[in-house]
Amino acid sequence: MRTSRARQGNDTANGDGPAGGGSAGHGRQWARADATRQALLSAAQGVFADRGYADAGIAEIVERSGISVGSLYHHYGGKAGLYVALWEELTAEQEASAAQAVSAARKDGESDPIALFTAGARAYLRVCWERREAARLFLGGEGPSGSSLMRRSRAQHWLAQNTKLLRGPAPGEPAGRAEQVLSLVLTTVIGEAGREIATAENEAEAAEVIDEVCRILIRLAR
Repeated sequence: MRTSRARQGNDTANGDGPAGGGSAGHGRQWARADATRQALLSAAQGVFADRGYADAGIAEIVERSGISVGSLYHHYGGKAGLYVALWEELTAEQEASAAQAVSAARKDGESDPIALFTAGARAYLRVCWERREAARLFLGGEGPSGSSLMRRSRAQHWLAQNTKLLRGPAPGEPAGRAEQVLSLVLTTVIGEAGREIATAENEAEAAEVIDEVCRILIRLAR
């Protein structure tokens, strides 16, 4: 499965990236390529939401995007690549938002691992609401071959990051069983809460769920 990230490095050789000239031409060609990718992703998100992954068709994605089928295959390799790119875009935004929230809390003087963990969780959950149209695509587990493995790998990454954050400035020895189980429970709670938030009726309901989840996380962690 190829994604936009994998293809961007080859844009020059395939004609979508800069082929020489001044920096202005360079920037314009990259801007056009980026606009093409975003149009395809936006159209794919809409078609996947309307039809489901299995019934989504390349022809409808091309029609909605106004981009040629050749460009779709060039940038994403097909329907699977579009799905993976949407998933990577969402998870990258969730991870970046959580990391920024933790960093900001540290800069404000917060050092309690549970408070830092909760700040990151709140930011992650907020993205689940802000990007709810994309998040809903991945709730049912439908997707191309290999997507379940991709999700398990990302879940393991999140679990490792959360375990490290919850331990705080701990010695270098591996986390104990109790620490691992606590991190697993809290990470699972956050994941399930993200599903509820993505399907909330309105922003007020989503905010209420986020607040309650954060209170539960603090109780469980302490």
